[in-house]
Amino acid sequence: MPAEVFFDTSVLVYVVTRNDARSEAARGLLLDGGTVSVQVLNEFVSVARRKLRMPWEEVEEALSFIRILCGDAVPITIRIHEVALKIAQRYGFHIYDSLMIASASEAGCRTLYSEDMQHSQKIESLKIKNPFLE
Repeated sequence: MPAEVFFDTSVLVYVVTRNDARSEAARGLLLDGGTVSVQVLNEFVSVARRKLRMPWEEVEEALSFIRILCGDAVPITIRIHEVALKIAQRYGFHIYDSLMIASASEAGCRTLYSEDMQHSQKIESLKIKNPFLE
């Protein structure tokens, strides 16, 4: 059975961020499990190294934890790429956000947790929710 939720990169970043009110909520969401894509894992590495200045050992430890809780990451395939292009054209999303939406849909998720996209927007059977509101 596929996970009901898909995590945007920002949720994973808040899991490892210190001194941020969103961290506790992000950890709770991740502990409940969900789905991520290879793109999300790569973006996490980029932010963790560049912005958070995490050492490689901590990045790898965080990735292991994420993969345990989220299982196999959704690969970016040509099919997902083509669907993402259509989403970007139709809804005006950036291609990277469109790839996340397409990956979440491909995985059969119903909810995409993201603070970077419009809260409550519905794209076919996928609903975008900002888990950090209120």
